[in-house]
Amino acid sequence: MATPSSHSAPDSESDLLARVRVHRVVPRHIAIIMDGNGRWARERHMPRPFGHRSGMKAVRAVVEGCLEAGVEWLSLFAFSQENWQRPETEVSALMSLLEEYIAREAAELRGQGVRVRVFGDLDRLSGPAAAAVASLMNDTRDGTKLGLNLFISYGGRAELVRAARLLAVDVQAGRLAPEDIGEAEIRARLFTAECPDPDLLIRTSGEQRLSNFLLWQVAYAELYISAVLWPDFGRVALYTAILDFQQRDRRFGRVTV
Repeated sequence: MATPSSHSAPDSESDLLARVRVHRVVPRHIAIIMDGNGRWARERHMPRPFGHRSGMKAVRAVVEGCLEAGVEWLSLFAFSQENWQRPETEVSALMSLLEEYIAREAAELRGQGVRVRVFGDLDRLSGPAAAAVASLMNDTRDGTKLGLNLFISYGGRAELVRAARLLAVDVQAGRLAPEDIGEAEIRARLFTAECPDPDLLIRTSGEQRLSNFLLWQVAYAELYISAVLWPDFGRVALYTAILDFQQRDRRFGRVTV
């Protein structure tokens, strides 16, 4: 039997998508830590905001790729609470890019049937950015093909603290007894209460850490580390990650007999 040539052409987007569909078991919910914009810009001797702008193209490619593959939910870690500590010029550029992304993509997302929700400490956003976020969520509220969760000014620990405070309020008000608090009660007070936990967590740029993202929700997610920097992450990289997921044996602590 002939062996594949080391110089054979890489699989195309359509080939990879066909293989994903053959396997049929597609993750319902994919979460992505979008990392590598700064490194991508540095390699090109450009300022960091140049990398963030280029990363916007990857967001579109991944959204479209998820729609084509049949993924139901996509969660993107766009801006952490810790990112507020970055230089003011970079933070300002990121907020401007958020407004630009919404202005450019809102109509397309609505037309594709994407429902966008934005989670995090949104009170820290500038007035124009907060208004753009509110408009985007309202304009796409009827989408049914893909739920797109954007996490901005977000931290996983802060989300759990918020859930604990909400539980404390309910206990104090007599609506809930402490002994009745279980996983379901905590889940109901998370930002992601309406969607299933991620089946697949992708991190780009080769880094191997969660960076305080969806700490509760990814307890049983399959982890996939991609060496690709986020601006270069497109359909090929996405489908490759899904194909890897489809080879996993997900036991959730059980033993397969």
